[in-house]
Amino acid sequence: MFTWEYPPSSVGGTSAHVDGLAHGLTRLGHDVKVITRHVPGTEQHADVGGVIVLRATVDLPWLPDQQVASVASANHALVGCLHTLGDWRPDVVHAHDWRVAWAADVAATLVGVPMVTTFHGTERGRHGGHLAPGDPVDINSVEWWQATRSRRMIATTKLLANDIVDGFEVDPDHVRHIPGGIDPAWWRTAGPDEAQSVRRNGMVLAWGRVQYEKGFQVLARAIAALRTRMVGLECTIAGRGSYLPELQSQIDLAGAGDLIELPGFVNDNELRAAIHRAGCVVIPSLYEPFGIVVLEALAGGAPLIVADTGGLAEFVSGTGAALLFEPGNAADLADCIERVLTDDDLADELVRHGQELIEAHYSWDAIATRTTAVYHDAVGP
Repeated sequence: MFTWEYPPSSVGGTSAHVDGLAHGLTRLGHDVKVITRHVPGTEQHADVGGVIVLRATVDLPWLPDQQVASVASANHALVGCLHTLGDWRPDVVHAHDWRVAWAADVAATLVGVPMVTTFHGTERGRHGGHLAPGDPVDINSVEWWQATRSRRMIATTKLLANDIVDGFEVDPDHVRHIPGGIDPAWWRTAGPDEAQSVRRNGMVLAWGRVQYEKGFQVLARAIAALRTRMVGLECTIAGRGSYLPELQSQIDLAGAGDLIELPGFVNDNELRAAIHRAGCVVIPSLYEPFGIVVLEALAGGAPLIVADTGGLAEFVSGTGAALLFEPGNAADLADCIERVLTDDDLADELVRHGQELIEAHYSWDAIATRTTAVYHDAVGP
């Protein structure tokens, strides 16, 4: 597998997805190597629970503002990791998103095996169907090329699968829908340093990469609107990203600076403890092809509120596992938060349905089994 994001380099969904899938495949008896970026504090060659992780140094300080050129150049370093594998050869090369497209294609071509790509989103989708000149157009072109070079493609939602078929004009028989997964037992269990957790009815929790499309600014306006309607309200938005300074400005303009905390990055243990304490978790995304945060919230046992958009709606609509609100509508979101935080029966019902959904469909072993079937299909008879 090639991936730009792998723990601990990112809190994003792609990182968690690749990690969970790699270990799920290993438990099924497959031999998995992951090639990714080197980040401080990690070894460049490590065995992580049976998954061999190879990390390449890709820092290119002379291209800080040229995203596509910087990523393309970094792919040379990713390809360079192949020499550490010796005589070992894969049966399939699996790429995760456009940032590793070149490296994965070169590796597959050199070895003479098919490339499979999981698209965790598309640039067109991230921009609401409109591509501005510059990086968005260039990234869309890379994604299009990657789709044509892939023997099979995997999409984490049905909506994303349709976007791939329509946007890249590929054979729909070559695109499979396989959602992300999670380890429900780990998220449900209290950590070693976690005190007995008691749900705090006034605590609203959100997390993820802090970008405009994640909609945290909508949550800030909703919290501000609830100031006079609820006593003891508090909100935490965890994560980091390029939109963080603007989000802080939006919070200040909304007059919610004393109610909302921005702690930045939190590790998995800290996040799990926060989910256990939360009165509710909110996912306010304006666009979200899947959203690993949905699985983490449900597995952790928090009442969930999500924007009625994209993969979020596809995931929970009709399951009873979450309340849905109109994307971008702060007033609608505020009403949902108030309902969940003031109605214990509703909160408990959401948690129960969420646990049932996770256990039935989203373990990593189940996801790995479905992914293996795509590999066999790509390799052919």
